[in-house]
Amino acid sequence: MKVLGICGSLRKASFNAMALRAAQKLAPAGMEVEIADIAAIPLYNDDVRAAGEPAEVAALKAKVRAADAVLIVMPEYNFSVPGVLKNMLDWMSRPPEPPFEGKVVAIMGASQGPVGTARGQYDLRKILVYMNTFTVNKPEVFISSAQTKFNAQGELTDEPTAKFITDLLVATQNLKKRVG
Repeated sequence: MKVLGICGSLRKASFNAMALRAAQKLAPAGMEVEIADIAAIPLYNDDVRAAGEPAEVAALKAKVRAADAVLIVMPEYNFSVPGVLKNMLDWMSRPPEPPFEGKVVAIMGASQGPVGTARGQYDLRKILVYMNTFTVNKPEVFISSAQTKFNAQGELTDEPTAKFITDLLVATQNLKKRVG
């Protein structure tokens, strides 16, 4: 099973990028997690789309289409979805052939605060409903106090968090089996 991992943070020392790399290592047998870089996706502008989809957007759409599922790992900005992630989703939701249509999508997020991106993830779920995805409902993975869960090398050191991530990946596999 091919899973495309997308991080909603562009920061080098992002806890969400660390969590996504942890998911790569924790992937169950038969699952491969590839990480897509969304840094080059331009700001959404429908005039640009109508004139011809940018190459970076077309390449990401192709990666999403080729994946069996998508794992979105996101911070929470102002109680919601970070702009860079929302921008990417805006591009992905537009014609031709929106690649998230019918795609299995898992969500998790890390923050230094006590609720670990819960509010932002709920907003993301609303966007994914519009995009007609099959979103993994449980487990919800909210990595709170992220600064205590990764070491200086960016490796996940917290066993309960590792279990939550593993359980999410297994639930992603199971949902993909159910929906085809």
